[in-house]
Amino acid sequence: MTQDQKRQYVNYTFYKVDPHWRRRPLEEKERGKREFVEVIEGYSNKIMVFTYSTFGLRADSDFMLWRISYNLDDFQEMTSNLVKTGFGKYLNNTWSFLSMTRYSIYVDKHSHEGQEGRRLMVIPSQSKYIFVYPFVKTTDWYLLPMADRQRMMDEHIELGHKYPTVKINTSYSFGLDDQEFIVAFETDKPEDFMEVVMKMREQEGRKYTLRDTPIFTCVKKDIGEILDMVA
Repeated sequence: MTQDQKRQYVNYTFYKVDPHWRRRPLEEKERGKREFVEVIEGYSNKIMVFTYSTFGLRADSDFMLWRISYNLDDFQEMTSNLVKTGFGKYLNNTWSFLSMTRYSIYVDKHSHEGQEGRRLMVIPSQSKYIFVYPFVKTTDWYLLPMADRQRMMDEHIELGHKYPTVKINTSYSFGLDDQEFIVAFETDKPEDFMEVVMKMREQEGRKYTLRDTPIFTCVKKDIGEILDMVA
């Protein structure tokens, strides 16, 4: 199996900065931030890392690391090195979601450029915003005949195609984490994403949603800029 055919591990991890960090001496803060950035950059050959600010948008998170790798051990090793930095000592990991890529069973009949359900690789769009949340279906959903599920998913997929400015990344957590899926919508237009969500609430498949919170609004920023904001 080639590298491109292997499934990827996907991790969204959210951090909250201890307020004591902001009262540390300037020299200590600069050194701690520099160490933190160096660790992230040091893993660029092993892990895809994308950094987002949630600062001021949620009370339980200041920033998020979106990490993608073919090796689960990479996440643990990187996290260990991050928390050993001067800045890392003042971080609380408030949320973390683990998942894996796989082919969707619902997209075979759909033709759409860049159809994410046909990929085992996550291909981030580099949009300014990403909206991330865990997702759990009801037990009744999985007991429905496949034809009924396909019909409702067809409606869901067709609706998504009407909003090309919003790109979905779906990864799977069955047996890996508490949720069943992690969905992450990338866009430069938050208003379009809001419209998609409102329209999806009106679909039949909605009654088979058990949980789709917490929801995180994340703004793409360079890690250096994020550390300056939270300090």
